[in-house]
Amino acid sequence: MFGGFIQSGIHSSLDGARGLSGWRWLFIIDGLITLPIALYGLFLFPDTPATTRAPYLSASERALAISRMPEASPATSRLDLTFAKKIFGTWYWYGFVMLWIIAGETESFSTNTLLALYMKSHPTNKYTVSQLNNYPSGVPAVGIVSTLFWATLTDFMGGKRYLVGFFIGITGIITSALILTQFSSTATVFGAYYWAGAVYACQATFFAWCNDVMRYQDGRLRSVVIASMNLGSNAVNAWWSILFYSATFAPRFTRGMWAMIGCSIALILWTGGVIYMSMRETREGLDGVGHGEEEVTEGSIYKPKD
Repeated sequence: MFGGFIQSGIHSSLDGARGLSGWRWLFIIDGLITLPIALYGLFLFPDTPATTRAPYLSASERALAISRMPEASPATSRLDLTFAKKIFGTWYWYGFVMLWIIAGETESFSTNTLLALYMKSHPTNKYTVSQLNNYPSGVPAVGIVSTLFWATLTDFMGGKRYLVGFFIGITGIITSALILTQFSSTATVFGAYYWAGAVYACQATFFAWCNDVMRYQDGRLRSVVIASMNLGSNAVNAWWSILFYSATFAPRFTRGMWAMIGCSIALILWTGGVIYMSMRETREGLDGVGHGEEEVTEGSIYKPKD
């Protein structure tokens, strides 16, 4: 969010200084900003509980951290064909990887900076460099508020993270429809793009949802599913942005608006499917307890027998 304001300040105060353009100073200052962060990480990141030498942790705190870590067992850490079959033999990998692939593309308005491209290619209005940097900063600002709101709300509601999927789907459909049908109204288009920033809430909540559903599963399986969620989303986004949100489509992005509507509908349906699968396993687990087959604690996810 602050990047736009920093860029505006650099352009207005340093453009032309010592013969360098503002954008060159931006790269220089961005590089300098990273140095204290790198030093902070080098000297203050605690490392793992077993190897940490962080000066701000007492001996008792280090012992507590070690006690909370499960012991690594060589017998269960092998990544072999059996484990691969386990990954692709459960619905978790397919369900959550596809969920995040779809949800990741609902962030396209924000991640592809469509508001800035819209402003730069506006058919009538001409915006200054500062306006082009500052106005789009409202999109991540909305995303921050939305993420805090939905993360807090779903915690209070007992972890109902799936509600965010329905909210994002509705948001994507309405904002795309507004831009398609009310393009002549600059205020409406601005409002739609700002509202679309709310979809950032899916990042924190969907990964938390995956962890919640898989909390009784093998830690290795959960790690692979979560990593695959990011991998799948990035692999699709590499070509999705070019196909639907190329800068040459500005300012209307008609193809992208229809793609967003399709993704939003798909997200609503897929969210419903993941809810069904997770609830089905929970019911099967409770039925197993009723017949004395296996103990399932409250809130657990049933683990099918091999």
